[in-house]
Amino acid sequence: MIFNSVPNSCVPSRPVPCVRCLTARPLVGRAAVFGLPALASCPAQLGDPQAAERGLLDTHLWERRVGIALLGEDLSVALYKHFLSLRDGETCSDASRELHLLCCDIDPVLVERAEKECPFPDALTFITLDFMNQRTRKVLLNSFLSQFGRSVFDIGFCMSVTMWIHLNHGDHGLWEFLAHLSSLCRYLLVEPQPWKCYRAAARRLRKLGLHDFDHFRSLAIRGDMANQIVQILTQDHGMELVCCFGNTSWDRSLLLFRAKQTTETHPIPELLTEEGKERNRLRFWRQ
Repeated sequence: MIFNSVPNSCVPSRPVPCVRCLTARPLVGRAAVFGLPALASCPAQLGDPQAAERGLLDTHLWERRVGIALLGEDLSVALYKHFLSLRDGETCSDASRELHLLCCDIDPVLVERAEKECPFPDALTFITLDFMNQRTRKVLLNSFLSQFGRSVFDIGFCMSVTMWIHLNHGDHGLWEFLAHLSSLCRYLLVEPQPWKCYRAAARRLRKLGLHDFDHFRSLAIRGDMANQIVQILTQDHGMELVCCFGNTSWDRSLLLFRAKQTTETHPIPELLTEEGKERNRLRFWRQ
């Protein structure tokens, strides 16, 4: 994740953080970068009658300037510039005092490169972190949030990450990942990779003469991955689907969720038990 140190010249009366994290970097290929207007477009442009209430990304959502995002370096910089309405060459504004991005990547080489090339070093901080390492994640996030007197982030951005978590950590890993992420955010924007991307990733490994992903053939959560993630977040992790911003040029959904402000805990669903996984796997292959 990315920590942002705030210089004395840019300290607001009550600064707030925004965290962006990139976990489980793909073994083959890179995260997709898509047009930002779709990210922040008002739902009114999609014919949404509740646009005034749900036009979140450009209005009241950013008053607190706190978020967590899983993106690549280029998209992190572009996202920061977009929300601050910065043009190429602009490096600071009054708004930047209230927006701070905490970014992470599991690859220290990419983190080092991002630090060197980042045009907003006072607002974007890159650190090496495996988001699935609970102890490290908890220490770093709590440390960052405590600087601003906060316990959660206002928004999370999770772009082209869920598949890699799923392939490397299995069904339970994906479920836990979404549980941790949703517990950290008031809002969460997710771009799930469709199932065809899973198959393509597995094919690329085979063409390289490498072994399949450890969990690929045993995954019970499969098929319509956007719908699967909606079900997990809404039924198991206390979030509600606010808006679907349509699909990117890579045919991936952009889904915005909001926490229901509940403290109830949710048991691991039967699907993720060994017996449930086997039944679901048999159903899938019979279809």
